Amino acid sequence: MKIGYARVSTINQELETQKELLHQEGCDKIYIEKVTGTSTKPREELKSMMDHVRKGDEVIVTKIDRLARSIIDLNKIVQELNSKGVSVCFIKDNMEFRSDEEQNSMQTLLFNVLGSFAQFEADLIRERTTEGRERAKKQGKHLGRKGKDPKDIQKAIKLYGERNQNKLSVSDISKMTGVPRSTIYHELKKQKNLKLIRANLGKKH
Repeated sequence: MKIGYARVSTINQELETQKELLHQEGCDKIYIEKVTGTSTKPREELKSMMDHVRKGDEVIVTKIDRLARSIIDLNKIVQELNSKGVSVCFIKDNMEFRSDEEQNSMQTLLFNVLGSFAQFEADLIRERTTEGRERAKKQGKHLGRKGKDPKDIQKAIKLYGERNQNKLSVSDISKMTGVPRSTIYHELKKQKNLKLIRANLGKKH
């Protein structure tokens, strides 16, 4: 049985993308966790999944950083699943850890390196955000929302339109352009509605 696991924060809008990828992989059941990677809140859906899986099952996750909070957490989860006879597959990282065969040493090294980089990136973003807020407070400024420049938004929408070629996720586009994911989705919805209005007007004429 193929079982999917997706994790998003309460404000993250990538859930549909993760679900779509997991459905494409043929997942029979998908566990969805709405909790941030840095939260100390217990991940109930992860626990339910770990209790539910049986020998011969395959757990599928879109990316390594969706499954774990840290490299230690990552190793613990994968090892526990493998010990139950359950394989783990990370789609975008193109990695699979099977329970029925000895792991390739190079793959294990790459797994730990990717996990470490994911953790490092999250820590770095959190550190920069905290430092930026502290500087703003000392200068008596309030942090405004970034990514509202029309040129940046236009660039983000263009990259989204080319996502099949550039293999970029909405998160990647947001990081590259500085445009929040919510703004990207809002703009896409506006454009979709505008096309519908134009199409309806064309039918009337």
